Amino acid sequence: MSDDWMDQGKCRDMAPAVFFPGDGVGVIAAQRICAECPVAERCLQYALDEHIDHGVWGGKSERERRRIARRRRLGAPVAAMA
Repeated sequence: MSDDWMDQGKCRDMAPAVFFPGDGVGVIAAQRICAECPVAERCLQYALDEHIDHGVWGGKSERERRRIARRRRLGAPVAAMA
């Protein structure tokens, strides 16, 4: 799997700690950065495919990604995953 898309992420020049926050305020701050990122969807897909448990990826928190993964396992429509 190619990860060339990572070079286009808004996070590429930021401290990794921004995307691995310890509280909800930190999650919101990371999500704001992701909201303007041109590769957020690809980032989210990568995190889901690789079963990454920690951090904010593609604008989704750990809890949000768990919900998406659970819906996928249950066969929920794609639109319901947002």
